[in-house]
Amino acid sequence: MAEREQLAEWLAATARGDEQAFKRLYAATSPQLYALLLRILRSPERAQDALQDAYVRIWQKADTYSPERGAPLTWLLSIARYRALDLLRRRRPEVAMPEEPDRVATLLEDEQSLSPAQENENQQSLAAINACLAQLSDEQRESVLLAYYEGLTHQELAERMNAPLGTVKSWIRRGLLRLRDCLAEGSS
Repeated sequence: MAEREQLAEWLAATARGDEQAFKRLYAATSPQLYALLLRILRSPERAQDALQDAYVRIWQKADTYSPERGAPLTWLLSIARYRALDLLRRRRPEVAMPEEPDRVATLLEDEQSLSPAQENENQQSLAAINACLAQLSDEQRESVLLAYYEGLTHQELAERMNAPLGTVKSWIRRGLLRLRDCLAEGSS
């Protein structure tokens, strides 16, 4: 795996239209992105299609990457992840995901080493998220995490949790509202 600085250089060169840098970026990062897509989509064919779409987006949006906002791999993984979730939503429109999951995705997907200040900020944010998750009922927490991280539909959640469909929908909706309110209180 290429170092953080090398990935940032390749992204900057890609933003300038350098196809060789883009090829190097692809070769260095596509295994991680594919693994994430395969875990979310659970289909090699769909994961491969999503990977291609993600790299098209990376090529088009490379100029929007900012090293100050996070590690290059985190940025790449978030593009791939959003592509997978978009595909799941299109296929299963009843899966409602939070509109602004950047904060959680960045914290949980960054495998690159961080500066001490970034690490401290991430630890504080993770602590706040965990504290807010702890305030949810077991059912709310499980249903939100399964819907968000595994992309399960409401029906799949109802079957897995052995609960009525309407109840599962309520757990998710109320859980997301409580999380939003809790995180908003913590940032005030």
